[in-house]
Amino acid sequence: MINKELILKAIEARENAYCPYSNFKVGAAVLFEDDKIYTGCNIENASFGATNCAERTAIFNGISHGNRLIKAIALIGDPNAFTYPCGICRQVISEFAESKDTKIYIIKNENEILEKTLEEIMPGTFTKEDLDK
Repeated sequence: MINKELILKAIEARENAYCPYSNFKVGAAVLFEDDKIYTGCNIENASFGATNCAERTAIFNGISHGNRLIKAIALIGDPNAFTYPCGICRQVISEFAESKDTKIYIIKNENEILEKTLEEIMPGTFTKEDLDK
């Protein structure tokens, strides 16, 4: 079942985006093991490499509050299309995801939402378990 609060918080977070270069707003909301939702938006920088995506901003927000396990994440970019997380964000999600079945909600608008799993959007992800081999 889709967490409507998570969806609405991602949509709301999108409005705080700082994107004067791309004009492409992105918002994200992450549900962690403490059952709280942490949000983030994309934050651009004139030195493009210093830009931070909404998903990572939200994840780092939750991590900075002591969390370590993502239960679900929702994100919205273009409200006329489905915007998936970039590769770096997918890797960061995999670092903290509760499991390969962690839900990823990709939002077009409040009524159009794709429900995916981490495994679906990033099969064969590189994790800390790979370092133990």
